[in-house]
Amino acid sequence: MINTILKVMAVLFTGFFVGLTLEGVARKVIARIQRRYGPPWYQNFIDLFKTFSKHGITHGWIFDFGVLMALGGTIATLAFVPLGNLIAFPGLDNVFIILYLWAIGALGMAMGMVGSGNPNASIGVARALTQMMGYEVPYLVVLAGVMFYYKTSSVSALMYSQADKWTLLKMPIGGIIAFVSLMGMLGKKPFDTPIAPAEIASGPMVELSAKYMGFLMLMHTFSIFVEISMFVNIFLGISNYFTFLIKFTIVWILATMISAVLPRFRIEQVVKFYWKVPLSLAFVQVLFVLLGWVF
Repeated sequence: MINTILKVMAVLFTGFFVGLTLEGVARKVIARIQRRYGPPWYQNFIDLFKTFSKHGITHGWIFDFGVLMALGGTIATLAFVPLGNLIAFPGLDNVFIILYLWAIGALGMAMGMVGSGNPNASIGVARALTQMMGYEVPYLVVLAGVMFYYKTSSVSALMYSQADKWTLLKMPIGGIIAFVSLMGMLGKKPFDTPIAPAEIASGPMVELSAKYMGFLMLMHTFSIFVEISMFVNIFLGISNYFTFLIKFTIVWILATMISAVLPRFRIEQVVKFYWKVPLSLAFVQVLFVLLGWVF
């Protein structure tokens, strides 16, 4: 029991420290690509602690409960995700459990932001849910192909099944589609339509202030950690704790650099793109798996 608690604390601390650090590094990378100096890498820590030092404005119990539900659901999801050989719940790190817990955080986010009553927040939530329909379908199709091939839905078992070769090399089409879907999950350009600061004033975050903004900043950090960790575990081979963090950093920086040089899609363009190109290729990848055409 104590061992499990310590592992959960280690997973959450890693998500907190590494997540916030890499978000700061990403701001620095984007600034350098745009020929600016950019904020220091620790700026996100300062911003987060500053939000918790101020008194926030509530918009009712639905708003408060939604924010806490979003953060709680995301923390619970992260606890079940393996970080290389650091596995808090061996045998329970199942893809379906993680997706189920993940939905709780997303629903809390939607409920809380709509509960603020601001039209821009509702538009942002509607865009986020629409975009989710776009990237989730090809991602789940690819994931189904991977689970069928390895005959397991355990994330750690999927990772340890790559002893001979990474899944990314065995199923390159599926790996690329999963990465494109990951860009949508992260809200990176060209898939940042739910926030769109110039159009809807940052969408779901428009009514957030002080500690409420801090809770959502934490949720965003943990969300990023869950999404990239799943990609690293399923597609980038066997890792220990330290090689996992190296792979995580490379994927995060690559997604940031691609995002820094792309413009934003409109929401209808996002869905059309995901349902035309990645979804078609995802079915091709699954067909290859069924036929045994795996490298």
